[in-house]
Amino acid sequence: MSNVKALHIGLLATGLLVLAWSAWHPFSYFIWFLEVTPAIVGAVVLVAIYPHFKFTDLVYVLVLVHAIILMIGGHYTYAEMPLFNWLRDEYHLPRNYYDRVGHLAQGFVPAMIAREVLIRCLPLKPGRWLFFLVTSVCLALSAFYEFIEWWVALATGEAATAFLATQGDIWDTQWDMFLALVGAILAQLLLSDLQDRQLVAAGQPRLRG
Repeated sequence: MSNVKALHIGLLATGLLVLAWSAWHPFSYFIWFLEVTPAIVGAVVLVAIYPHFKFTDLVYVLVLVHAIILMIGGHYTYAEMPLFNWLRDEYHLPRNYYDRVGHLAQGFVPAMIAREVLIRCLPLKPGRWLFFLVTSVCLALSAFYEFIEWWVALATGEAATAFLATQGDIWDTQWDMFLALVGAILAQLLLSDLQDRQLVAAGQPRLRG
């Protein structure tokens, strides 16, 4: 077994362990299901395409981090995550900000996924247009997720309050999309060079800006 495959198996095993923990007496199984479903679907897709399309190690690590954020949110709900409750109480913050972390990740991680797919599947190279397209994809995904939250709220009424995690903030939807935008921009600024090096090491044509 190669080191790369061992790493990928280790990441998958870690994700399954955290998933099992998150499913153990969560705040609400309904909320748990809503929150962790994207992580489960994403894992199934990555495993299904693995023989044909392997992402860089960077992407797999980021996907695991994002999945763990989702599973922690599913276990406690985003409004009641204990560490951020402590931060709220200790620093007299107006709300539990764990959901802000989740939406920042919602832009940060998909940005690296979208960037890699666009580079490998389309004749695109690093540059302004790639940066713009990746950012646009992440904003579209964030907006679509807000649609999903809206539809769930309409379908389930008060049962979706913990899923929405607005905590009384009338601007919560706008904050969610803004943080996804910030996450997408930060990811590209901080990690593009590392991703390009891993792509070259994996046999992709040498990338030039």
